[in-house]
Amino acid sequence: MRVHLVNPSDTSFGIGVITPRWLYVLAAATPSEYGDPLITDETLEQIQPDCIQPGDIVGIGIHTGNALRGMEVGRMARERGAWVVFGGIHATLYPEEVLELGGAHAVVKGDGDVVWAQVIADLARGAAKVTYDGGRISGEQFLQARWDLAPRDRYMWASVQTVRGCPKHCSFCSVWRTDGQKPRQRASDVVVEEIVRLRRLGFRFIALADDNFYPVTLTDIDLAEKQGNAQRVAELKEMRSERFELMEKLAKLPADMVFFTQITMEAGEDTQFLDAMRQARIKGALVGVESVTEEGLKSVFKNFNSAGDDLATRLATFKEHGVHVLGSFIFGLPTDRADTFAATAALAKKAGLTFAQFVMMTPFPGTVDFDRWEKNMNGSVPHVGGVPITRYWLIPASVRPKMFSPHETMTTDEICERTQGVWDSFYGLREIWERSKCVPTLRGRLAFLFISKLYRQMYAKTGISTDSARRQKATRVARWLAVPCRKLFEAKPMPELEMPVARSSRLTSITYS
Repeated sequence: MRVHLVNPSDTSFGIGVITPRWLYVLAAATPSEYGDPLITDETLEQIQPDCIQPGDIVGIGIHTGNALRGMEVGRMARERGAWVVFGGIHATLYPEEVLELGGAHAVVKGDGDVVWAQVIADLARGAAKVTYDGGRISGEQFLQARWDLAPRDRYMWASVQTVRGCPKHCSFCSVWRTDGQKPRQRASDVVVEEIVRLRRLGFRFIALADDNFYPVTLTDIDLAEKQGNAQRVAELKEMRSERFELMEKLAKLPADMVFFTQITMEAGEDTQFLDAMRQARIKGALVGVESVTEEGLKSVFKNFNSAGDDLATRLATFKEHGVHVLGSFIFGLPTDRADTFAATAALAKKAGLTFAQFVMMTPFPGTVDFDRWEKNMNGSVPHVGGVPITRYWLIPASVRPKMFSPHETMTTDEICERTQGVWDSFYGLREIWERSKCVPTLRGRLAFLFISKLYRQMYAKTGISTDSARRQKATRVARWLAVPCRKLFEAKPMPELEMPVARSSRLTSITYS
């Protein structure tokens, strides 16, 4: 009996941008008596059915975007006589779906770090439950990944998680519902230990794959103080101090290391935090901007963001303090109009964003937007190929609708065309070269150019287009660009690297206003 772990994808680029962390965490959770798991990341290459034998255990992790492919893999594995287990966000939300359509024998809901060993043991003795609840484990229970099993020559960035959960409640996001609104932080020493292991292997670019790297804002602390909630104030300050402690330790790692993370816009008003990020070489962050108008932000429950000129100023603050922003924008909101697209492109340029992504509004399961959209169907649900569009992830990409809710002033084709136009404008050769000035060397600027073009191919062309011919062309171009891009991220392994020596804590110097 062998244990297989599969990250499904219907598009394989040959090279991966960031390691899918969950694969290697579950590899660590697999008891040693079952041997090292066989890991397949289909963003690199498709799984070979003949590697699965009767009696094997096949674990498949899915989110909404790869659910259809994941269920194809599950059915194939079950037909070959394997035990099939599903996990991940989508399986947590729709366990009955993978049992009915994915060939699953069992489903794991929630975190898999702890419960996975029990699932394997039960399957091995033929006494598996149908559903396992991994819950929301504490930060102390997060497992370090088995990075020794990761192919070093196939990924540009490695990934480490420092915190799960997000205290916000954005209408388009399911994280706060699936991972909870109470941040669960790992101890800084454990995080740094895992990063040191990665640098020993030759990874120097690390994504801090957190739901929100900035879980405590100055506003949160101020509000708790005004409420006279001393216990809450102490709790928030401790969490904030732990963030600074982590960044202080990251700063002691080899100087060639670079980190990237995901944070909310509010970090732009916390310059002390941004300065600590710069010292820790967290050189970039994905920031959910979503909309450039107040009306748009209200529609997605993101009133805490800035809009208009204030938005440009707030975004520019990140760059002024050494943190480059990958701004994320949503098109197709009810408040969007024809001039929203040009205004968004102009704002992205004015704010000095280093990278940006422009996505079309999609109601993801587990979100407020999805609940609202499904409710507004009023029992009259259109079907595509016999599948209701409220289960659009089960519709093949080639015929899947590009948008799911009619817009008051624009057609779907208009929104799609204008969205693609913003991608084309922002990632035009001249615009990219101008932005590449943020990199000091010619080699660095050329790398910036390649990476920008790769990003556009992987996330714009394949994401917006549902035409199979155009998707295939975009995938071919992305595969071609990925090879030289990966080489730009190569680093010599440092097998002798030791944990940084701890200094006396400076946490008492942290201010809160």
